[in-house]
Amino acid sequence: MNGIDTVLWNDHGSWGEMVLNRPEKGNALTADMLGRLDAIARSAAQRQDLRVVVLRGAGDRFFCTGGDIAEWGAMTPSEMARDWILPGIDVFGRIARLPQVVVAAVNGHALGGGLELALAADLRVAIARAKLGTPEVGLGIIPGWLGTRRLAEIAGVSRARHLTLLGTPITAAQALEWGLVTAVAETPEDFEAQVAAWRERLCANAPVAMGLVKGILETMHADLRQHHASAVAQAAATEDCREGVQAFLEKRTPVFRNR
Repeated sequence: MNGIDTVLWNDHGSWGEMVLNRPEKGNALTADMLGRLDAIARSAAQRQDLRVVVLRGAGDRFFCTGGDIAEWGAMTPSEMARDWILPGIDVFGRIARLPQVVVAAVNGHALGGGLELALAADLRVAIARAKLGTPEVGLGIIPGWLGTRRLAEIAGVSRARHLTLLGTPITAAQALEWGLVTAVAETPEDFEAQVAAWRERLCANAPVAMGLVKGILETMHADLRQHHASAVAQAAATEDCREGVQAFLEKRTPVFRNR
């Protein structure tokens, strides 16, 4: 598969839809998909007629399960920092900085890098059955695409610690209580109605004003790309990370030895 097949762009004039189109793999992200997301975001940024970008996963089970372990599991620490983490940070940042409002339609589980991608959006709505979490520590790795910081900004440091240190997903209802999402829908029909209602409201608002508000909020972010890439490389260099990846592939519980 290539990135064009696994990330779709549905253009509806005043709004468009990025669709992670790999449902048989939980819409897990590959390097090609990151490249395609980047290309779509670059194109969208130039569109004055485009008001809203909706981000969703194909299928009805997963929004996105994060980075495909087949992509990064065999990388060296330096390769991971250079070829996986920094490009991902750049892509998610480009999506976050779009002049259009980005709505993450979390139509299923959002885990690891999938949650990080959703957090790069301006607004998030989740289907009630969705789970949201950062299970990376169970693999001996850490969230690498600025997700830890975005979690802390959105939900607070204490809750960011809860998610990233325990590695246990939370329900959509709890995510609503924590502010990770601002709407939850019980049924697929209600979910689509909520996405449509937000989309229509946003398309009716003044685009320049919304873009300026986004720019003001973006000033909260310092450039921590290298820090995050270095931290991920450090985690990837541990025996525990190698054990976590191998255990995942062998479908067994990892045995971590703190080295």
